[in-house]
Amino acid sequence: MITLKKEDGAADLNGITKLTVGVSWDPSGGTSGGAIGLLRRKRGVDLDLIAILMQGAEPVRFAGLDSLDPLGNGSVQHTGDEQTGAASGDDESVHVTFANVPEAIDAIIFVAAAFKKGSSFEKANNISFKVYDATGGSAQQVADIWPSLLGTDNANAVAKAFRNGGSWQLEVLNRKGKIKQGDKQALLRFAMA
Repeated sequence: MITLKKEDGAADLNGITKLTVGVSWDPSGGTSGGAIGLLRRKRGVDLDLIAILMQGAEPVRFAGLDSLDPLGNGSVQHTGDEQTGAASGDDESVHVTFANVPEAIDAIIFVAAAFKKGSSFEKANNISFKVYDATGGSAQQVADIWPSLLGTDNANAVAKAFRNGGSWQLEVLNRKGKIKQGDKQALLRFAMA
């Protein structure tokens, strides 16, 4: 298993026909101990994984939040909203079948955000992004991406899959920032930056 970093540059996805990116996190009690800390961990925190589909410099579709199959052909599918971080394994995932992604889409940007009001990266521990090769039907984890836990930002552009000639590549962005919670336009602008 390798941990991908921004400094590694783009990795070729030759031979990978289906890619899955998953995010997992653990709910935190924050600085509260005892019953309040237990209650906060039980309630959890709602982070969101969003895949933003780009046509040139323009975001044209996204998977996540309330859009699970934005192209309607199963080429980019979101597993649905996990609202606590208490699930085992990945809390949210996006599956991409490259052969079915329309030619007009030349990049997919994977963003994790504390999108809903009251959610925060600070209320989550051990945030981890996993990259899977799902070619052949069973998903094999091939890499991890670990974002920094420092700061009070509420969004992270984690990685970008993009076309390079006839093949796809994946590069780690790990770009943190603040977005206005609940504002889809702010989320899309952040992804484009």
